[in-house]
Formats: sequence, C-alpha cells, structure tokens
Amino acid sequence: MENEKSDPQQEFKGKNLDEALGHAEHVLKIPREKFSYEIVTEKTKLFGIRGKEIVIRAWLKKELDTNPVTRFLDTLLPYFPLELDYQVKKKNETIYVIFDGEDKNLLLRKDGSLLLAFQHVLNKISPHKVQVDCEFYRRRKEKRLREYAQQVARQVSNTGRNETLDLMNPYERRIVHIAVNQVPGITSESIGEGFLKRIKVFPIGKT
Repeated sequence: MENEKSDPQQEFKGKNLDEALGHAEHVLKIPREKFSYEIVTEKTKLFGIRGKEIVIRAWLKKELDTNPVTRFLDTLLPYFPLELDYQVKKKNETIYVIFDGEDKNLLLRKDGSLLLAFQHVLNKISPHKVQVDCEFYRRRKEKRLREYAQQVARQVSNTGRNETLDLMNPYERRIVHIAVNQVPGITSESIGEGFLKRIKVFPIGKT
C-alpha cells in the first residue's frame, strides 16, 4: 500500500490543537476533514510563562481508489453461483461494499462466513481498507458480540476465574476487547498465533 504521507507535508503551530488545525485550514484553503495530520511536538514554552505551543504536520488526504474493488466484483459476480449485486460507498478513508440481490441471505449462512471471505479477499486487492455488509449483518454481529463479551466479563468478575473464548478474527476480537474492558476490574488479551486467536478474559492484576 502506498503511504498516504508521500504527499508534500507542511507544519503548522498553535496554542492548542484546534488553533493549529485552523492555521492549516487557512493555509491549505481546505476544511480539516480533507487533510490528515499528526502531532509533531507539544510543549510548554519558557517553563509555562508564555503558554503552550503545539506543532502539527498536515497533508492532503488521497481520494479513495475503488477501481480494484469494483473491477474484481464486476469480473467475478457474472460467474458466481449466487445472484448478487452491490453498491460501494466511501467514508473516512474506508470503502464500504453493501451486497444485495436475490441470494443475499446465503452470504450470511454459517455466521456470515462467505461475506467475511469476500471482505478478506477485497482487503488483499485494495490499497484501502474495505468493509463489506449485507442486511445490517455487521451491526447485528457487533451487538451479539458485545452482549456475549460483557456477559463473560461479568461472570469472571463474580467468580474470579479466567475464561478463554473461542477462536476469533481481528474484527471480532476488537469488539470483544472493547466490551470486556467496559466492565470494572476486568481486562482481556489475545492469545495464540495467526489470523484467528482466542481471547482470555481475566481480572485486572491476575494472569
């Protein structure tokens, strides 16, 4: 993947982040949602006598290239044994592919394994992050995972015993980690190697 920051970069100063971003907007003549930035330095000048200064480095965001995704799907779907169509949306540097069509529900069988296989392949061929969805599968999946993770976390909190969950992909693990850490006194970690890993849920301070 080409590094987004290969574009020319400029540095901007301000008393706080908002002022530095405003300076960047004025010089670049574009709203802040159209450029990326990173904080270079954040320091207090003259031992705090003259206030703080923050320096950011900003660069233009690149237009998301959906061509590899649409080219792959337009080539594959006419020969695919399911009647499917799709639409593509772009938001926050992510390409979203939403499947529809007569056989769309078959994508969701076996816990969405075919849908997630599409996502895996599309992320391999696209220079940008790709997320796929169908019939709000992601929203429902995330809700179930959050509820399950918090149920396990509460159980660990009550018993004090560690729990190890089944193998999960990175997308599933991220949801579980966030949900578990919302239960006071409980944390989690991924264990194992490879794409699929298990998650251990345990009390803070205990391994």
